Amino acid sequence: MINTLPLLNYVKSSHDVNAINQWRTDVENQLQACFDEGLSIREVIRARSNLIDEALEFIWQHSGLNKTNLGLFAVGGYGRREMLPYSDVDIMILSEGEISTQHEELISSFISCLWDVGNFKPGISVRTLQDCITQATNDLTVATSLIEARLISGNPHLAKWPRRIVSRAWTDKTFFDAKMQEQTKRYAQYNNTESNLEPDIKNAPGGIRDINQIGWIAKRHFRVNRIYDLVHLGFISEFELGVLEEAESFLWEIRHHLHRMTKRDENRLLFDHQREIAAKFGYLREEGKSLNYPIEQFMKRYYRTAQQVSTLNEMLLAYFNESVITPRLPGYERRIEEINPNFKLVDGKLAVQHHKVFSERPSAILEIFYLLANYPNIDGIRARTLRLLTLAAKRINQEFRDNPLHQGLFMAILRSPQRLYETMVAMKRYGVLGHYIPSFGQIMGLMQYDLFHIYTVDAHTLLLIRNLSRFKEPAYAKDFPVVSSVFQRIVRHDIVYLAAIFHDIAKGRGGDHSELGATDAIHFCRAHGLTERECNLVAWMVKNHLQMSVTAQKKDISDPDVVKEFAEKMGDMEHLDYLYTLTVADINATNPTLWNTWRASLMRQLYTQARETIRSGLDRPVDYQMLIEDTKFTASEMLVNDFSLAEVELVWQELGDEYFLKESPDEIAWHTRAILKHGDNPAPLVLMRAHRKYAQDAVQIFIYTQDKPNLFATTVAILDRMNLDVQDARIITAEKAFSLDTYVVLDRFGTLLTDPEREEKVIHSLVTALSQSDKYPGLMQRRIPRQLRHFDIESTAEITLNEALNQNMVEIATLDHPGLLAKVGGLFMMQGLDIHSARIATLGERAEDIFYVTKKDGTPMTELEAQLFATRLKAALDEASHQVCGQH
Repeated sequence: MINTLPLLNYVKSSHDVNAINQWRTDVENQLQACFDEGLSIREVIRARSNLIDEALEFIWQHSGLNKTNLGLFAVGGYGRREMLPYSDVDIMILSEGEISTQHEELISSFISCLWDVGNFKPGISVRTLQDCITQATNDLTVATSLIEARLISGNPHLAKWPRRIVSRAWTDKTFFDAKMQEQTKRYAQYNNTESNLEPDIKNAPGGIRDINQIGWIAKRHFRVNRIYDLVHLGFISEFELGVLEEAESFLWEIRHHLHRMTKRDENRLLFDHQREIAAKFGYLREEGKSLNYPIEQFMKRYYRTAQQVSTLNEMLLAYFNESVITPRLPGYERRIEEINPNFKLVDGKLAVQHHKVFSERPSAILEIFYLLANYPNIDGIRARTLRLLTLAAKRINQEFRDNPLHQGLFMAILRSPQRLYETMVAMKRYGVLGHYIPSFGQIMGLMQYDLFHIYTVDAHTLLLIRNLSRFKEPAYAKDFPVVSSVFQRIVRHDIVYLAAIFHDIAKGRGGDHSELGATDAIHFCRAHGLTERECNLVAWMVKNHLQMSVTAQKKDISDPDVVKEFAEKMGDMEHLDYLYTLTVADINATNPTLWNTWRASLMRQLYTQARETIRSGLDRPVDYQMLIEDTKFTASEMLVNDFSLAEVELVWQELGDEYFLKESPDEIAWHTRAILKHGDNPAPLVLMRAHRKYAQDAVQIFIYTQDKPNLFATTVAILDRMNLDVQDARIITAEKAFSLDTYVVLDRFGTLLTDPEREEKVIHSLVTALSQSDKYPGLMQRRIPRQLRHFDIESTAEITLNEALNQNMVEIATLDHPGLLAKVGGLFMMQGLDIHSARIATLGERAEDIFYVTKKDGTPMTELEAQLFATRLKAALDEASHQVCGQH
């Protein structure tokens, strides 16, 4: 119970209407104290609404409007009595007829007083009844606000007019269609998913607006004031109402905290607020758990709540359409088509033959999805049947799972030739998938607090299945030509789908999720009748699902030894084909914005080279000399029409064998032609071209210049200034102390090769910087992206000796931020190290880069030198990372 000091006492004691400002501040503090002491959020927001009513009624009387025939209405969220600390106070002043000059003056005084008070954020409309009719007819937003208009003070005869106007201006069908179209547009703004990393808890799918939507449509038709009243009318069940109210209270609490923290009407659950709000809900760090565990658990609750809300929104509005809108259409005749004893089609949608189908024949719970997946003429499931289905799903137990009939139905669904993704989404949405595979139920709503995994684990898993299914479709063959052909020749697609279901199913348990998931997969496959060989293949894919992406993105796949080692892990073409399709689909389902043709090229190149190695025989040793000779011969064929072999050999004899092992003939010919044309010109040579062989959006930059200590650091600093992100770097030093450097970069703007002026500027900047041998351009200060500031990643730096290359391999992992590579290059320069190659991988907020280095004399660091430099490097990376986080 809230007992606040009456507003009138404040005004009398101060003799000033502006005392409302102090009164409102004191009331807000009292409401917060009551909330902190355990008062429910529902009671708090209703109390706030009532107190605002009291203040507005006082100002209404103070302005003399109580002596008029005007009416003061609360509309919008205020009309629903849903007021958060910084919610807009939306009001409407309504008149039966034209407003007189005298009344206009009183209204002006009322509005001025509202703004003078300062503690309100009013949204005010002044309308006559005719204005309402006109505006409600033409503006859906106005019509929606009028549905919930609530008289605060004034002419009681006006109270029923707002809803009456909407009923006359809109039919059930026109209003329903308009609101559904509005919802579709709203969903599209949030990528049609509940699982955005920084969700808008008010407007995103599964947010407060979805609950409002049910109320707007139902209240208009049934003429009720509360959603609770719909229970007695049979529109919503007590259970469904309980779920909605619990979800609404949770979302209101989040919004309450957001308002208090930001001191504004904030609805976005940004990274900036997630940790603090998680703590307010009691999600605190636990011993042995990661720093982000509380956030992940809190967001898991949010995503599950949002899923419940959007599912009920879909189901209840479909029920309204099927029971209210469709039967009243002119000339409507219900179309019924019998399917079997369990199901029929009603107007193209699946419906149970009677309400006891799922309880009497439990197999029907899976059969309905088998029908959905295999019959393209089925438009979906009827709302009444969905209600029965969601209740039946809760009864799935181990006895149900062990039933051979049910196991056969599940595998039949998985082997459906079409609509598998849509069917699996429906199985998840209505509770069947999470109950049939309990470990899948555990990952529903589970998010990873990073910028790489932009979906919850369950949403990512189903998107992976969608991507695999698309590899069969000609429309996607253009974007994925190699992997599409590989997938289409795989005989058992269900094997890959099973691996997809289980590849991340053990996340959040602790331990290696690949190992744990493989164990789950093999048990499931054995139970579902797969042969031991098929079970082992699924488990192998789950266990190794990261192997290909790690090899392609973190290792030098131009090295024959790296390719051979990877091919040996595959063992045969079958394992390679299965893993390749799973890997490409997995990366695209993790974060499509980070997928580009450069990453695609790495996967394709590794697959192609591993395939050749397997076909030629894994026992066959790598003939390095033959590879070198073949590369030289092919490159010389490209040059023979322009240069003599003697001229070509003169350039090549300065380069070592490693150059011809790791560079392609096309790249060698490009380099050689440029060097010969450059002649004895002492100025640095800089060229660029599209990375034609593998990646359309990647640019190759070739630099030929005199070797110097700060070459790499200078180059990457300039490239960063030019908004170019380095993906790969290879540095070859010729015997005459000239360096041949090739960088693969991605252009942040995508205009480098189409804008001659920009291309010229990049080349000029590189040539100028590299000509000044004793100068380092330094780092450019850039604004740190907001999201990066919330990831305090502990940096690592490991240095090992690669005996085959006689070079040190330096592996770093740290928080990605603008200028990182330039900073690292500067550290190598100060240490007196030469960089021979680099592999850059940025995964969301995390940078994981590998460098191969030696000292100036070409020898690797000693063990002690490597240990000391690793410590220094880690400290520098930690400092840079903390500076980024400290800017928050």
